[in-house]
Amino acid sequence: MHPTITKMQEVVAKGDESLIHELLAEDVQFMPPTYYKTWTGREPVAAVLGHVGQVFSDFRYRRVMGKDNDWALEFQCKVGELDAVGVDLITLNEDGLIQSFEVVMRPYKTIGALRDAMNARVMTDARFLKFREALT
Repeated sequence: MHPTITKMQEVVAKGDESLIHELLAEDVQFMPPTYYKTWTGREPVAAVLGHVGQVFSDFRYRRVMGKDNDWALEFQCKVGELDAVGVDLITLNEDGLIQSFEVVMRPYKTIGALRDAMNARVMTDARFLKFREALT
């Protein structure tokens, strides 16, 4: 398994954005399951993933599939009392850093709860005012 993927499995559930930060390419693109916009850049993506790691509970990867630069990591977690399963679709760049990170999840009800929890966190994190401007 690629060392970045191994390390990612260790740090994602911790919600420590400094550990996540070092795994991301400078111009990483993150596509969340909660809406159809792409976050671009190491700083905003690390911040988003840091918050997600704190919203999810009982997070664990169940299966890891892939080779070279393309990976799919199946996970399960809870958002509040709601169960969810999902897949992290990851592409690494030539330096072994995460270049593209897309998350797909189900069920719909849990994604709604995740969106609400993330919106509440983002509204209290001043950094996101700057990051939001980059999205529009």
